[in-house]
Amino acid sequence: MTRIELPERPRILVVALRRLGDVLLTTPLIASLRKAWPDATIEALVFADTAGILAGNPDLDGVVTMPARRTFAQSLSLAMKLGRRYDLAVSTQSGDRPTFFAILAARHVVAPVEARASGAFKSRFLARAVPVAAGVHRVEDMLRLADTLGIERVPRLVPPAALPFEPRPSSAYAVIHAAPMFRYKQWTAQGWRAVAASLKARGLTVIATGGPAADERAYLDDIWQGTDVLRFDGKLSWGQLSGLLADAKVFIGPDTSVTHLAAACGCPTVALFGPTDPRLWGPWPVGGLSDMWADIGAVQQRGNVWLVQRAFPCTPCQLEGCERKLESYSACLDALAPQQVMTAIDEALGPLGR
Repeated sequence: MTRIELPERPRILVVALRRLGDVLLTTPLIASLRKAWPDATIEALVFADTAGILAGNPDLDGVVTMPARRTFAQSLSLAMKLGRRYDLAVSTQSGDRPTFFAILAARHVVAPVEARASGAFKSRFLARAVPVAAGVHRVEDMLRLADTLGIERVPRLVPPAALPFEPRPSSAYAVIHAAPMFRYKQWTAQGWRAVAASLKARGLTVIATGGPAADERAYLDDIWQGTDVLRFDGKLSWGQLSGLLADAKVFIGPDTSVTHLAAACGCPTVALFGPTDPRLWGPWPVGGLSDMWADIGAVQQRGNVWLVQRAFPCTPCQLEGCERKLESYSACLDALAPQQVMTAIDEALGPLGR
């Protein structure tokens, strides 16, 4: 497709009104825009609680934020701020709200559209539309937008700029992030304790990370009570977390934003997957995915990422656990054995794990 025509030094807005991990997965698109228009002013519109994942991103000149739950007055204020301020706006979602803000913000708008009446209506306001494709990895979705713009793909995730942190371990360490956003992505407390003990036996300091929320801290208190684990949960900014992960010997975590971040930082990453389909959401390794993740595999490796599953006949169901709700258990994760996880960890550690 021919490259979309923009004026010299254009102003570009990328709209990504999603969760933390999704926003991180938009960074290949942002990097593609920066390479195509090095003199552009490029900004991102995101929810306020996700802006940290873009901190220090060298491809961005600014981040515009909005509350996830906004009042009418806040929406009106944002609309006035955005109104025709940009030469190009790219919505990374087909939803009404992100598409509306993109159309409001720029003369030229590119966005995904669904194959239904609402998508046809939105297409009237777009310079170029991208048909929504089922069964496509989220990063590939972003790169399809670059194709539609007629620009070269840059298939790499860009983590927040690394910042120093204290106390910095004086010996080799592993990082465990045990808390996903939702219950149905949780592994067992016994599993995490067994993995931490095995890592200690291999001579590694074990660092536990997590967010500052009270319920998450309580969950981690239960997991790590009585263990020899260094707790960093609630203490690090996203930039400090990038610095921590960049030097870790291995990272282990469930399907969550920090696992995607670990992979982007180049850390050997072991990802525990349950109901989620790796073909859509498997971590994106440094260097990209020339061979996409399979839907099922006891241990799969792509670049610096090892993906572990306990496959049931229904795996991956792409549902919210066995009870079809966010607070559900997932039998495939509950049945995942620590030894299977340690097999992947030892592969990731290489000689250190033997």
